[in-house]
Amino acid sequence: MIDVSLIIINYNSKKLLDDCLNSVLEFTKEVSFEIIVVDNGSTVNLDDLISKYPKVKFILNEKSKGFAAVNNQGFASAKGNYLLMLNNDVLFIEDSISKIVEFSKEEDDNAIIGCNLLNEDKTFQISIVDFDSLLNLFGESLFLYKIFKRNKRLNKYHNNYCDLKEVKEVDALKGAFLFFPAEVFKKLNGLDERFFFYYEETDFCYRWKQLGGKVVYYPDTKIIHLGGASTESNLKFKFFNQHIARIQFFQKHFYGMKFVLMLLIHWLGLLLRVPIYFCFGIVRFNRYSFIKSKYYFQSLFMYPKKLETI
Repeated sequence: MIDVSLIIINYNSKKLLDDCLNSVLEFTKEVSFEIIVVDNGSTVNLDDLISKYPKVKFILNEKSKGFAAVNNQGFASAKGNYLLMLNNDVLFIEDSISKIVEFSKEEDDNAIIGCNLLNEDKTFQISIVDFDSLLNLFGESLFLYKIFKRNKRLNKYHNNYCDLKEVKEVDALKGAFLFFPAEVFKKLNGLDERFFFYYEETDFCYRWKQLGGKVVYYPDTKIIHLGGASTESNLKFKFFNQHIARIQFFQKHFYGMKFVLMLLIHWLGLLLRVPIYFCFGIVRFNRYSFIKSKYYFQSLFMYPKKLETI
């Protein structure tokens, strides 16, 4: 029986994938594992990587699908007792997987687990997030979260500015490295495929906590997450999908007046950012600020259809 199945989604990122696979094989020693790479309709040929890593299972999609859907596709063929959802821009620097397998057993295999994420220069990277609430959404919309970084009510990322040397139960974790027993995945019926890109891991954690499970930040092992490699080249994709996914999360988990208020506060944040970034563009002669202003404005007119809750 395989201990851990690693699912890695790839899209036009050959060098990143190569480095990621190489680091997994170099450092993972104490557990048995399989690697399943699902290529999401890349235009880059991967034949040389397929030859280089004969023990890695490659699933090559002809067309691009949503991130949740592609992960579910990979997990469907996984045989491990544990599953690891892993970004292709992650680099291992120690045997993190073996450490987390042991920790999961200590937690009675009842937890979704994330670890200490580092930037490329090995500085700390934000990896913990609270679920959206009226107050933290208000703090984000009015930029208060940038001023009151440690404020639990106004900043959904407040945990990242506290002492993180101890194991900590949290709301949700960044999907760059998300580890959980296969039974958790089965009980939740996988990732919700309404989320095309963004919020799929937040929804996954939310549903697990609703069932009484735990989401845990484990600081005793570190990985490097290069971050944003597949989206920074397409800001339009990033902005629109973040906006749509957030509204879909509201649609799924909030009702009545709370849903209406969440939506209004979110739209207020978009509306404020249109003139702010436009002015930044003028003052700083910064084209990037003009683009952000444009995309925030266009997002105001995008509203996804509500889908059936799973």
